[in-house]
Order: sequence, then structure tokens, then C-alpha cells
Amino acid sequence: MTVFVESRLLSPELPAPRGDLSDAVAAALLYDGPVAPPREQQAERADPYGDDLQLALYILYELHYQGFQGVPDEREWDPRLLTLRHTLEQRFLQALRADVPSDQSAEEALAALLVEPVGHDESSVSHHLQRDGELWQLREYAALRSLYHLKEADPHAWVIPRLHGRAKAAMVAIEYDEFGAGRPEEIHARLFADLMADLGLETAYGHYVDAVPAEALASVNLMSLFGLHRALRGALVGHFASVEVTSSPGSRRLANALRRAGAGPAAQRFYDEHVEADAVHEQVVRRDVVGGLLSAEPALDADVAFGVRATGFLEDRLGARLLDDWRRGRSALRAPLPGAPGSDAPAA
Repeated sequence: MTVFVESRLLSPELPAPRGDLSDAVAAALLYDGPVAPPREQQAERADPYGDDLQLALYILYELHYQGFQGVPDEREWDPRLLTLRHTLEQRFLQALRADVPSDQSAEEALAALLVEPVGHDESSVSHHLQRDGELWQLREYAALRSLYHLKEADPHAWVIPRLHGRAKAAMVAIEYDEFGAGRPEEIHARLFADLMADLGLETAYGHYVDAVPAEALASVNLMSLFGLHRALRGALVGHFASVEVTSSPGSRRLANALRRAGAGPAAQRFYDEHVEADAVHEQVVRRDVVGGLLSAEPALDADVAFGVRATGFLEDRLGARLLDDWRRGRSALRAPLPGAPGSDAPAA
């Protein structure tokens, strides 16, 4: 019988800054005296999808999750940092609203996700990994996805107190599965850590933040942006629906990719679990979470559609970055893992 042992929680270290904004945020968190965060003009001029703004946002959002070593928990609600976060969020959100079309209803946006391409999709990361992916690419994919999967379901939990009736009951039922249905060894974040261990990766929370590109940070930050604002509860439900609707077929391809590459059983199990669980979740989330929300608050239809399409927009940007680098035979990470092109270290 396998005995699950709870590991000791240790907050990650602050990531290395990538520009003036993230440098000022890190300094503000580490300095225990009064310190002014960066000027708002810096945030307003920053690339909304760039490394500096996205890392600054990631750092500020992580204060609401596991925090950082050397940063007092009280800094989570520092009004100066919240003011800066608002400015960064508005820059990010305004860019998304400008770049994401608003010509579909929630039903239409979700229906588009249900259409699977015929044959191989050259623009899909999971299609690439299933047919052509190499083990080093699967390891990179796991490393960058760890920023989300090691806290899987946490950002979506923020919407629960903002839902009612059928939508709330269905959301809690799905989240219960995500959190292991009462069994700590079955928590999906734990299963992903097991996947990483099978691939010879470090399993500590937030370990790979310095290595991941801005496109991955933006995809992770989107959940926190939606989750921390009641006004964006419809968008968070749209994001959640998008994840659940697309998860089962994508997970099947990734499980096949891991089998083909000879990854261990724990690595395969994570995606095998999502093939089965999310096939059921997809039905529940469309019928009861989205349906229940819009039955109670029909005015949120456009927000749900925005959440669906913003998720797809950022995932497409990340996928294009990964596939472009991989097809050129180079690492998509800022710091290549051992065994990847550009690394001097052999794979573990």
C-alpha cells in the first residue's frame, strides 16, 4: 500500500526581475521600511504582454497564494502595492479587450471549442507533442505548465462565494474532484508533481518561474486577474469552462505523447486522469456552471464569452512561441533544462 506523506510547505524565493517594474516590486517587498512602488507612468507605458509587466503582476498575485521567502504575509494587502497592481491589471485588461473579439455569445464561444480538427493540427502544441514531440520538449512543457498545475483549481475557487444555486453547487462538485475528493494523494496538483518527478524535474512550487517566457506568465496571470475581482466573475467562469471543455482531448494527446516518449507511469497518469474526469466535467460546467450563472445573471453573457476567448488568445500566443522555438531546434525556456538544446548539462 502506498502511504502519502505530506511535504513541508516552503514558499519560493522571489524571482529575478526582468525590468524596472518587476525590479521595483521585488525591492518593495524585500525592504521593510516605507518604499514607493514604481511610478504609474512606467506601468502605463509597459508592454502589456511583456516580461517586465507580466512578472511584476505574477509577483503581486503570488502574495495571495504561497507568498515568498523573506516577504511578510502582511504585504499581501499593502495599499501601495494594490494601487500598482490595479494599474498593471488595467494595462493588461485593456490590451485583452482590444485584442479579443467580442462578436460571440457565451454559447457560441463554447461551441467553437467543441470542434476538434480533423487530423493533425500544425498550430496545436498537444498535436505536435503527440506526433513529433521529443522528451526534452515534454519536460519543457511540464516545467512551464507547473506555474499553474502546482496550484491547479486554486484560482477558480475564488469564484465560489460569488455564485449561487445551481452554478455554485456544480462548481463545488468539480472543484472537489480537482482537490482529490478528500484524498490528499489524489489532489491534481500532487499528481502533477508526481508527473514532474517522473520527468526528472524539480517539484517545488514556483521553481521554474525564472525560466518561463512572458507568454506563460500571461496565461497564468489571467486566472488571478479574473479570480481576484468579483466584477470579472463571469470571465472567470468562462476561463474555467474553456479549460474543462478543451482538457479531455488535449490530455489524451499528451498522455499518448508521454507514452511514446517512454515517460514513467506517474507522468502518464496525470493526463489519463484528466481524460476521464474532464470529459464529465465538460458536461457539468456547460450545463450547470455556465448555464446556472447565466440563468441567474443573464447580463454576464458577454463576460463569460470574453473569458473563453481571452483564454484562447493567450494560449494561442504561448503555443505559437513554443512551436516556433521547438521547430527551430531551440529551447522555449529562458534557461534551458539539462538535455535541451543550448544546455551544457545532460538530462538527468
